[in-house]
Amino acid sequence: MKLYSLSIHHKGATKANLLKAAYDLSSFSFFQRSSVQEFMTFTSALIVERTSQGSRASVKEQEYLCHVYVRNDNLSAVVVADTEYPQRVCFTLLDKVLEEFSRQVDSIEWPSGSPETINYKALDIHLSKYQNPREADAMTKVQAELDETKIILHNTMESLLERGEKLDDLVAKSEHLGNQSKAFYKTARKQNSCCEIM
Repeated sequence: MKLYSLSIHHKGATKANLLKAAYDLSSFSFFQRSSVQEFMTFTSALIVERTSQGSRASVKEQEYLCHVYVRNDNLSAVVVADTEYPQRVCFTLLDKVLEEFSRQVDSIEWPSGSPETINYKALDIHLSKYQNPREADAMTKVQAELDETKIILHNTMESLLERGEKLDDLVAKSEHLGNQSKAFYKTARKQNSCCEIM
């Protein structure tokens, strides 16, 4: 599971304006990084332009999933992830980033802003924090813990059943042993009673 790109745009009448972007292209070779970054920037802007106001969408492009959220005020964000990354966590991230960005950056700057002029530093932090969805998202973390607990409980139940079967074997052997020990006790008593008479 990996996030590659997180970008914030302003959706204009005809074109999307990139306001800020963060990339994690460490999984690509050094010579591919600039081309991959251009592809992700272009694709993100194109998806924002084609998504209607107040909606969320997920678009599959080659082996990537692009999740977009365009708010009613035309502020929008796109995250590019691999296909294994949970969709719900992506939209949680987009919502959080847009909310934080709208509080920190004045809406007057959105239509004409650029990555160089917009002062918002948290995108890189969010991109690295959300690389592991279990750590970043509370609900995913709880679900993972529940899954682990379920596995442990299942293993415990299996070991209890195995132990129960072993106990049943021991009980059966002890009943058999009990009959043999009673016979031995009677024989020993008879033998000992012979010795008392003498």
